Amino acid sequence: MTVVEWLDKAEERAREVRRRMADWSFIERQPPRIKAALIYYVKTGDLRRAQRIAGLKLEEFIDLIKRAGIPTGL
Repeated sequence: MTVVEWLDKAEERAREVRRRMADWSFIERQPPRIKAALIYYVKTGDLRRAQRIAGLKLEEFIDLIKRAGIPTGL
């Protein structure tokens, strides 16, 4: 297995964990922009871009991720 293949598998596992652990009822109740940002984060793990989509400060978005039950690894 190459390093690239290993990294792809690791990202896929992380994506699955984020998807499985997320509180989807909490996410669905959020305003559209916040909801879109949380879904984007679940799918990609890209914290900074998701934070920008949400229009929140980084600390605020990290708190929101925690309230949504999404693991961050932070």
